[in-house]
Order: sequence, then structure tokens, then C-alpha cells
Amino acid sequence: MRRTGGNGGGPADVEEMLDELYGLPPSAFVPRREELAAAARSAGRADDARRLRAARRPPLGAWAANLLRRSRPQEAERFLELGRALREAYTGLDAGSMKELSAQRRRLVTQLTRQAAGLARDAGHPLSDAVQRDVETTLHAVLADAEAADRWATGRLEKTLTPPSEFPSGAGGTAPAVRERPETAERSAPRASKQAASRRTDELAERRRERQQRLERARAEAEAAEERLGGRRTERAEAEEVLRTARERERAAGEDVTRAERDLARAEEQLRSAREDMTRAEGIRQEAEDRDRSAADALERAERAAKDAAREVERLSRRTR
Repeated sequence: MRRTGGNGGGPADVEEMLDELYGLPPSAFVPRREELAAAARSAGRADDARRLRAARRPPLGAWAANLLRRSRPQEAERFLELGRALREAYTGLDAGSMKELSAQRRRLVTQLTRQAAGLARDAGHPLSDAVQRDVETTLHAVLADAEAADRWATGRLEKTLTPPSEFPSGAGGTAPAVRERPETAERSAPRASKQAASRRTDELAERRRERQQRLERARAEAEAAEERLGGRRTERAEAEEVLRTARERERAAGEDVTRAERDLARAEEQLRSAREDMTRAEGIRQEAEDRDRSAADALERAERAAKDAAREVERLSRRTR
């Protein structure tokens, strides 16, 4: 059935998203649901986002029943038709029809349960014996209850189903007989025996209801744990993204440090070479200064000698006059 998205989204958008979700294995359900809900919110379709967020992850047994409905549509339709016939026969207390249809029911439930187990195994999720019993119980519920049949027909079961206690489950392998008239029943069985049987039936039904309630609580707790796990996975993904960014920054900073260290090493080498050049230049300058002082001293001595010689020539010249 196709419906229109809550905030004016395209027809069947949210229905197609839900169909996709319930076709996924349970482990992929919550992450994909969050992606689809976020996409719907980003598109301004708040109602669709709320519907998606409200979708519950099916346990493995319900997922396998959904997988069977989607993967074997023809067998599923025949099974749904058998359920309608069974309920009509049960309502009309047609003992002949009940006997014939009950045999079909047991055979088909066993066959479809095996098919569901095979499909799940091929999908990488083999079913334990307990989960296969959940699938079998769900299929019995589909036969016994019209509402359960309608829910399974959508392929979106959120939990495994339980048949009503008043409908024969087929476990005993026999169909109920047509009710006898009151006077015949009184002659065929003592009233006390009937009351005891009724009490036992009530007790069994009560125990079954209690087991079902415990199972529902356990499944709710498992779903809540899965929700928390999804949240932790989201937090882990965010933390990994922050870590990746930090590592990239660290790597870039390391490259900058490496380049700076190489530049520093080249600068230090240039500084060492310049200092050596400066030391050599200082030695040359010192040597030149020493030579300059020596030359200046020699010049001064030569000038004094020249002056002395000139005075001596002058003196001797005066004597010879």
C-alpha cells in the first residue's frame, strides 16, 4: 500500500524507506534507520523522520519471517489463503474441512520454516533452534489470526507473533471435533472432568501469557541495548573522525618541523662556513696589520737614517769651504 510522505515528500518515499529497513538484517537496521531519518529531516519532512525513528528493529525470528514473505511471495500468498480458509472452517466448526486443512497447515508451516531458515543462512544469519521455533510460532499466528496475517503480509514485522490460545496450534496434530449438544456432552464425560480440563487449559494459557510477557520484556531490553549500541557506534565514528583529523594535523605539523629542521641545518652550515671565512679573514687582516707595522717601523728608521745622512753631508760640506 502506497501513502504520501508526511510533509509533502514524494509518494511512497517513506513507505519505500520502511520497506528497505525491514529488508535489512537486524544488525544493519538501526544505523540505516538513523541515516534515513536524518535524510528525511534534512529534506524538511519531519513527519516522515518521526515515522522512521519510530520503526523498531525486528529480532532475528521476525526478520526471518519478513525475509520469507519478501523472498517467497507466491508461497506466502498461498499460506495467507490457507489461513483464511482455516479461520472460516474453525468459525463454522466444519470438522471435515478442519481435518483436511490442519494437515495442510502442519505440512506447510514446517516447509516454510525450513525455507526461512535456509534464506537466513544464505544471508549470513543462520537461525538457532529457538529462533526457528519463533518463526514457526509466528507462522501459526498468521494462520490463526487475521490481524497477524495482515501484519506479516506487509513484510514489516517488528516482533515475532503468538497465535491466540483458543485457536488450535497443530502441536497435537488433530483438529477439534464439532461441539456436541449439551445433553450429549453430559452423558459422554463427567462434569468434574470437564472442569479439571478447563482449569488445566486456563493454567496453560496463563503460563503461556507469562512466558510471552517475559519474552516481550527481554526483546524490549535487547532492542534498547541495540539502540544504545547504535548511539555508541555513532559516538565512536565521531571520535574516529576527530582522531583522523588530529592525526592529519600532526602529520602536517611533523612535515613542517622536518622542513624547518632541514632549513635550520642548512642555516647552521652556512653560519659555520661564514664563521670560518671570518676567522680566515681575521688572520689575513692580522697578518697585514703586522706587515704594515713592520713597514712603518722600517720607513721611520729609513727616514731617520736619511735625515742623519743629510745632516752629516751638510756638516762635512761646511768644513770643506
